[in-house]
Amino acid sequence: MSSVKQHYAGLLGRKLGMTQIFNKEGLQIPVTAIDLGPCFVVQVKSAATDGYDAVSLGFNPKKQQRVNKPMAGVFKKGSKGAFYHLREVRCDTESLGWNEVGKELHVDEVFKVGETVAVTGKSKGKGFAGVVKSYGVSGQPATRGTHEMRRHIGSIGCRKSPGRVWKNKKMPGHLGNTRVTMKNLTVVDINPERNIMFVKGCVPGAKNGLLYVKRVGELEITPSSKEAA
Repeated sequence: MSSVKQHYAGLLGRKLGMTQIFNKEGLQIPVTAIDLGPCFVVQVKSAATDGYDAVSLGFNPKKQQRVNKPMAGVFKKGSKGAFYHLREVRCDTESLGWNEVGKELHVDEVFKVGETVAVTGKSKGKGFAGVVKSYGVSGQPATRGTHEMRRHIGSIGCRKSPGRVWKNKKMPGHLGNTRVTMKNLTVVDINPERNIMFVKGCVPGAKNGLLYVKRVGELEITPSSKEAA
């Protein structure tokens, strides 16, 4: 029995920071503000020509003279200028109506208040760190002969059996600066005029860091206010 992986719609954005929102009951909700879009469809891929359906989304415009020649040719086809960030998103382009190069996508066209989303970003890099900071291990005893080794991991294996260090052993090393995805975050509010979405809780990365927010369910397409007018 084979299963087909579902690819849902998503947009690129940047992290603005954290704040708080009070709901109708007066409860305080910690939220993260995300500047989500507008994104532009730079390239469209189809199963007939490329083997799969996807779109390349451009986010955060930049000057055309700051782009090298290969990327200048890619952005020229999109006819919407150059962008700092370009990412390919797997999705059903036909049902979403994203099969038009140059189409502008806004946050209120893809997401709605109350649904859950998954946010992907790069975590803050914290350099070299030990096991106490990275994994919260207890370290060595404070007494009983311990000398200058209180935050060390101690023994990591045995000569006899297994005679090696197990894979994925918690060891000192580089902490952070990795791709992190936080799932099942609730959309608390959306500001369509400024393309800002507020999600409950925190998201990975520092302020102004690039984020990719995607839905975790099917999307019902509703025409935007500009198209309706």
